[in-house]
Parts: sequence; C-alpha cells; structure tokens
Amino acid sequence: MKTSHRMLAAALAVATTTALTSCGSGSEPAADDGTTTLSFLVDNSPASLDTAKALTDAFMQANPNITIETETRPGGSEGDNIVKTRLSTGDMSDVFWYNSGSLLQALNPAQTLVDLTGDPVLANVQEDFLNVVSQGGKAYGVPAGSAMGGGILYNRKVYERLGLQTPKTWAEFMANNDKIKAAGIPPVIATFRETWTSQLFVLGDFYNVQAAAPTFAQDYTANKAKFATTPAARGGFEHLAEVHAKGHLNEGFGSATVDQGMKLLVEGKGAHYPMLSAQLPPMVSETPQAATDIGFFGIPGDDPAKHGATIWEPGALYIPKNTENLETAKKFLAFVATPAAADAITKAVQPAGPYRIKGATLPDDAIQAAKDLQTYIDDGATAPALEFLSPVKGPSLEQITVAVGSGLTPPAEGAAQYDQDVEKQARQLGLAGW
Repeated sequence: MKTSHRMLAAALAVATTTALTSCGSGSEPAADDGTTTLSFLVDNSPASLDTAKALTDAFMQANPNITIETETRPGGSEGDNIVKTRLSTGDMSDVFWYNSGSLLQALNPAQTLVDLTGDPVLANVQEDFLNVVSQGGKAYGVPAGSAMGGGILYNRKVYERLGLQTPKTWAEFMANNDKIKAAGIPPVIATFRETWTSQLFVLGDFYNVQAAAPTFAQDYTANKAKFATTPAARGGFEHLAEVHAKGHLNEGFGSATVDQGMKLLVEGKGAHYPMLSAQLPPMVSETPQAATDIGFFGIPGDDPAKHGATIWEPGALYIPKNTENLETAKKFLAFVATPAAADAITKAVQPAGPYRIKGATLPDDAIQAAKDLQTYIDDGATAPALEFLSPVKGPSLEQITVAVGSGLTPPAEGAAQYDQDVEKQARQLGLAGW
C-alpha cells in the first residue's frame, strides 16, 4: 500500500529550480502530414496508466490530427526527483501529471509552469479545487481523476440491522459504537501492521479543525499554531485514544493488514473503518457488495450543524513553460476538464469519489461511498486534507498514531511529539518562523 501511504505523506524538500523562459508566440511545430505530437508524462501506477489511456484515447479520437505519446516515471521520491530535474533542465514533456496541493509548491510553479489564470482551460474546473493548484493567486493545473474521502467507511447492513443512524457528532458515533459492541461486532477496525492507516483519525479530522480554527493551516505552516495547544487539532489524537480505551477495536488490530480490515468491513465483522474511499473500487470485482454495502461519513465533530468531511484532492495536469506545443497542450487540458473526459475515465477506472469538474456526474453504478462523498461536496461541507494546504508533515506521524491508538502514549503527549517531529522537516523546507 505504498501508494496510499504516499497520498498521506505530503512533506518533501523544496526543489531548487531554474527559471525557464516561456514559449514564444510563433506557430507550433508540426509534422509534414500536418499532425502534432504531444508528450505526456505520468506515473506508472496501474490506476494512473488506465486513466491516462482513457483520456488520451478519447482526446485523439476527437482530434485525429494530434497524437499523444505517453511517457512513464516511477512513483514516490524517485518520481518526484525526475519531475523536478526535468523541469529545471527544460526537458519536461509537453504535459505532465503530478500532485496538487503542497507538493506542487515544491516545483516553484511561478518559474516553471504555464500560468492558466483566467484561461478558458479552467472554465469547467470547480472553484474550490483551484486552491490546491494555485500559488500566489495564480492557477496552474486541471484535475485528473476523482477526489477521495478520508473518514469513516461503514457497513450499511450492520447499521440497518441495528437501527442506527449515521452520526453527525462524536458523541453519536461513540453511542453507535456501544450498541455495535453490545451486538457482538467490533465497532472500529484498525490495521496497524500497515502503520500509515493509523493516521486517519488525525488527518481525516481536518475538516473539523478548520471549522473550529479557520486559519490553522496558515498558522501551522508559520509555526504559530500547534497540534498540542489547539484543542480541535488535538482532537484526532484524543479520538484514537478513546476508541482503544473503550475496547472498540477489533482483535489483533496491531498485526492486521488493510486487506484484512477491508474484508472484515465488507463481511460485517467490523462496523467502521477509518480509511480512504480509494480502498473500495479495487474490491468491487471480487466482492460486488462492497459497492453498495459500504458507505462513507466524515469523522464527526462536536457540532451537528457543522458536520462535514475531509477530502483528498486528485492530482492535476500541468504544462511546463518549455513546451513548444502550448496551444495543443492547452487544448488537451481543456478536454481533460470536461464531463466527456470524466465519462471516459469512468469507463476505465471506478471513481473513488466525485470529479472536480463542473457538470461531471458519477455513474448510476458508482460505489455508495463516492455518492455519499458527493453529497458533502454538493452541500459545501468539505475541506481538503491539511497536506493540500501546508507542506509541513512530519515523517513519524504514523508511528506516533500507532502508539496513541494502541494505548501506549497519551493523546496529549502524542500531539506534542508530533509538534516536535515536524520541526526538522519545516526547517529543511526553509519556512519562515521556524
């Protein structure tokens, strides 16, 4: 599950990039037969490759005079280094797919990427997505693929059988857990053998943090706010400790894997699993009931009127300033940001959440968790995960949350440990105030 771990880890060193000159206004190079070839760099994960193929095939079918040649790169830090190196040397492909949020900031987009602010390319992009592909008020990318939720996956059959309602407050959630436990079902699934999974109660709680402390992300980045001294931010650590203290976790949670956790959830041998909705689509082919029996709700806070969910935004497509095919590249991005492109992706990859394109809808057979997440977005009750708003994320969070969630470290101590953990990384990034 390296890919999912990477989705949760957003702190990387800032790359030193060289300013690149923008392409000129002259005509783009074309082959003798009048065709244009566009290069497109993507990571080599199966989902990315399937999505890229769906997009390029649909685009080329509608534009037979344009050929898109897809290049691949590794994921993880190796892939990051390739992207940064190719940008700094002026050797980047005409279009490339990369993370949105804080990882984008490390690319120094103002110097390396084409500014799309006000361009018709962005006409169909949802406004609240633009924040995670922007720097200094300038927008640089269009969303590729769907968003995903980070919160609680739950077994709807268990809820139906026990007559439970989805909770909108933490107290309601814990009351449901008591009833589920009394019915002989583990209320909360934990899979701490894969340590990254222990972070969801903390990272998935950011909607509640932002609702209570709207400037937390900026203050945290500037070293003016801490998890340990911000009650709402400390809440995620307290939730971890509470479900353990109440005996709500599954037996063997310390050695359980994600696959085992998902199996418990789908089979109704566990009721709740703090997890990313992206874990569901791969299960549907072998366990079709995962599409309908598993729902999603945001980690509840204290105020039912402010209930919402934290989302992990999709990556985006960007254009480097060194491209010689600017207008063709823009044409491709404009297509990617259309409902037709979303439909093409859906035929190849089951969406784990809503698309971030105006007019793009989920298919009727979308997984229930994606439909649930769509409701939060439609209601304007979402916030991006902290990693999309701040580059500060310490490397030891998952070890700290395992210890807190296992009852080995008090939550206040765990929050303080994490505040210490981020200091070195923030200094490496050269952030002001550290």
